[in-house]
Amino acid sequence: MTKHNASNERIKRNYFVYLKEAERQSESTVDECAKALDRFEVSTGRRDFRAFHREQAIAFKEHLATQKAQRSGRELSKATLHATLTKLKRFFQWLAREPGYKSRIRYSDAEYFNLSDKDTRIATARREPQFPTLEQVQHVISLMSASTDIEQRDRALVAFTLLTGARDRAIASMKLKHVDLIANSINQDAREVRTKFSKSFTTFFFPVACLIHQD
Repeated sequence: MTKHNASNERIKRNYFVYLKEAERQSESTVDECAKALDRFEVSTGRRDFRAFHREQAIAFKEHLATQKAQRSGRELSKATLHATLTKLKRFFQWLAREPGYKSRIRYSDAEYFNLSDKDTRIATARREPQFPTLEQVQHVISLMSASTDIEQRDRALVAFTLLTGARDRAIASMKLKHVDLIANSINQDAREVRTKFSKSFTTFFFPVACLIHQD
């Protein structure tokens, strides 16, 4: 099987630039799109995108529904199906407007990547996030050993997470200068801290200091 199609690679590169520079999408989003397109190309034998037809979308949708997740070995979730197919739909809608492709690809054919209404509702349903209680986190901290520098660091990170409620990616990129012990706050400066949506803001400590003091 052909490992790649030169024409496809060129237009995909243009699309990734469009996502990053025009739509301001993150690198992770671009990577997810690249993965979805690779899955689709594998299913078509790397056929040129100019030969795209709605039957390819239908066949791929059916193929994807039978695939297994690499880690769990279970069928792909509806959310994964929806995310993958949505990325493909948007790509072909964009492609249908591009020179050299718009005369060959019907914009409406991208609609064939849609899931059924039922599966879409399942995929996009909001679920309450699962998280530990304050008592559970306090119990974890109390059981963590602190006899070495590394163990003390690990214990402090768990306590800091409870104290600030910050995201793990943000905490991993923080420096001491971002912590204000006088104001009991942290300055999540997006120029240096990997915050969600790259937004800067200040957050204040939760009133749980009594739960996480060092014995």
